[in-house]
Amino acid sequence: MIEAVVFDLDGVLVDSEQVWDDVRETLARERGGRWSDTAQRDMMGMSSPEWSRYMHDEVGLEDSPEEINREVVARMLRRYGQGPPWLPGAVEAVRRAAARWPLGLASSSNRELIDAVLEAGALTPLFGVTVSSEEVARGKPAPDVYVEAARRLGVPPDRCAAVEDSHNGIRAAKAAGMRVVAVPNPHFAPGDEALAEADAVVPDVASLTPATIVG
Repeated sequence: MIEAVVFDLDGVLVDSEQVWDDVRETLARERGGRWSDTAQRDMMGMSSPEWSRYMHDEVGLEDSPEEINREVVARMLRRYGQGPPWLPGAVEAVRRAAARWPLGLASSSNRELIDAVLEAGALTPLFGVTVSSEEVARGKPAPDVYVEAARRLGVPPDRCAAVEDSHNGIRAAKAAGMRVVAVPNPHFAPGDEALAEADAVVPDVASLTPATIVG
């Protein structure tokens, strides 16, 4: 029996994966980094300490990981200044789920970005808990952020459903023991092996219904 629902943020509620990609690539090119075609996929799901270290070590930015993190977050907040890029039907999907279950959020975004997005959509009161992967030991595909969300909700992971879009996110939620509803990201599609781990697949978040969540 499902007793709680845990949403991802980027790529599920907001169409932001390409915004992250653009902000980090722009910063890398401005500062003489070595941007590669695999950089965005490599960093998807990483916590902020992990991706900022990646940009320092692999992309080759001379700035410290801490400074890279600060600059990227500042640029993301500016990009969200006119309102987050909500995916069609996302706010309504959250409200449908909240009418039936306690909600959590398990995101790779920084705390400042999570809070800004939920506040902009007037969704903050609907989420009992929100967890950033910077608050746990490991980012996705490790299960830590989902395990922590379930712990804060007071619900065993195997009684939670997760809503995820990415390869690493699906794997993280599944590793935590949750039922996983996949909403494949159209820009950075999850691999077939990750999709095969999902318990249900819907074409977009607007199609997410209580019946799909329960299975």
